[in-house]
Amino acid sequence: MLKHTNFLLERRDGLRMCRSDKCSFFFFLSQGVAVQSRRRVAFWFRRESGVWSWCSRLFATVAAAVMNRESFAAGERLVSPAYVRQGCEARRSHEHLIRLLLEKGKCPENGWDESTLELFLHELAIMDSNNFLGNCGVGEREGRVASALVARRHYRFIHGIGRSGDISAVQPKAAGSSLLNKITNSLVLDIIKLAGVHTVANCFVVPMATGMSLTLCFLTLRHKRPKAKYIIWPRIDQKSCFKSMITAGFEPVVIENVLEGDELRTDLKAVEAKVQELGPDYILCIHSTTSCFAPRVPDRLEELAVICANYGIPHIVNNAYGVQSSKCMHLIQQGARVGRIDAFVQSLDKNFMVPVGGAIIAGFNDSFIQEISKMYPGRASASPSLDVLITLLSLGSNGYKKLLKERKEMFSYLSNQIKKLSEAYNERLLHTPHNPISLAITLKTLDEHHDQAVTQLGSMLFTRQVSGARVVPLGSVQTVSGYTFRGFMSHTNNYPCAYLNAASAIGMKMQDVDLFIKRLDKCLKAVRKEQSKESDDNYDKTEDVDIEEMALKPDNVLLDTYQDASS
Repeated sequence: MLKHTNFLLERRDGLRMCRSDKCSFFFFLSQGVAVQSRRRVAFWFRRESGVWSWCSRLFATVAAAVMNRESFAAGERLVSPAYVRQGCEARRSHEHLIRLLLEKGKCPENGWDESTLELFLHELAIMDSNNFLGNCGVGEREGRVASALVARRHYRFIHGIGRSGDISAVQPKAAGSSLLNKITNSLVLDIIKLAGVHTVANCFVVPMATGMSLTLCFLTLRHKRPKAKYIIWPRIDQKSCFKSMITAGFEPVVIENVLEGDELRTDLKAVEAKVQELGPDYILCIHSTTSCFAPRVPDRLEELAVICANYGIPHIVNNAYGVQSSKCMHLIQQGARVGRIDAFVQSLDKNFMVPVGGAIIAGFNDSFIQEISKMYPGRASASPSLDVLITLLSLGSNGYKKLLKERKEMFSYLSNQIKKLSEAYNERLLHTPHNPISLAITLKTLDEHHDQAVTQLGSMLFTRQVSGARVVPLGSVQTVSGYTFRGFMSHTNNYPCAYLNAASAIGMKMQDVDLFIKRLDKCLKAVRKEQSKESDDNYDKTEDVDIEEMALKPDNVLLDTYQDASS
């Protein structure tokens, strides 16, 4: 104990920057945490005012360490000392993992077990003032929760993250939640580098989905570019990314894609011509996209980044579900290397398999990412940060890399299976080699024979519990926030044919592909059968059974699911 006390006295100046209360860091410091851990905690909490005196922290640290030793000594009077020592060693193995996390600030290679995770979360939670024994709160926001079930659901992290002026700031009354937030951002940054964007400088988790997170980026740029009125946007038919620009108060300038083979690609000449026409000072940014539905493919990020650098225009990338794709991440890395990318935004649920409601804003300029975090008004929910922290610690970097590898394998498997099925029905798999996640097959034969057959197929798949597949008919018109899109969902005014989308996203299993192919086959047969019946003039319609009702009957769906599971 004297050794640790002398060390703390020697290092008191370095630790003075830590925000604390009478017991804030007792867990990390009292367990003999290595100097690197203390320095990292100090680094995470530096530049914060209102720090408790060094003497108070030192007393709390030493007292906690003494109590920890005395508690185990007391236990030895009740149970054999050998057993207690064995239990102490077991606990230290959990604490060792926590210490490594704090020292390195990176995702552990191997995932943690649940007991270590719960110990870690519990120790963090009791650092928040709402969990202090004898705490007396007299303010309007003191972490009071009426339902014990709600408190348990959030592991008693009630105060959220950030302060009124900065979502990344440390809360005086919530050291545990603040540390959770810092650790989560550090782990996510490590995963982004692991996924392929090696030179990313900073990132933070924001409790908003992708669309609102893009809006936050645009609003931050507003202060830097007061003359700007326009956002140049290569078209992608997804409502939230379009509405993110409208919500921020800017006018989207839609750049239609060009058809190259089956693929829809960025029209670079049109982008540059529009920049020259409007004037760089009046353009807030270019808003590009990586992950998307085929036959749309990721934008030409390198070329767009060069245009942005040449004209001094910011570049915001919608990387919604691109973290899971090495190709999308490579595009971002290369774009930042040869040109300009200011920020890229990705969804938590699409890339990390957590509940909807969070996103990651990342970039290559640390100060700009900090500006975005300070633009967020008020405190924020800690739930998305907590969810992704638990997930990454459970998986470990090896577990996440395994998921990425499996996704690539499933993409190849899905491509092969859906190609075989499409050829059996005289359709074809669209050739979209630049899209690493989404696939599309033509529905020409359905569309030629029956105007409603394409949409009927989509309804049949959905009712047969196939989610995520999209059927795109020709000629649909959609108005979004006052803007009318022809050929909506197909990313262009006149794509040559109707088609069906399917995607190989992270977490997909081989049985998902097999079940999808089986159900799609049945639905295609049902639609074809109905078409042949309608074309037969001698067909007795009084004996006709509505094919859609037969194909979609819930009992048949449940029986189909049972048969697939048992086969």
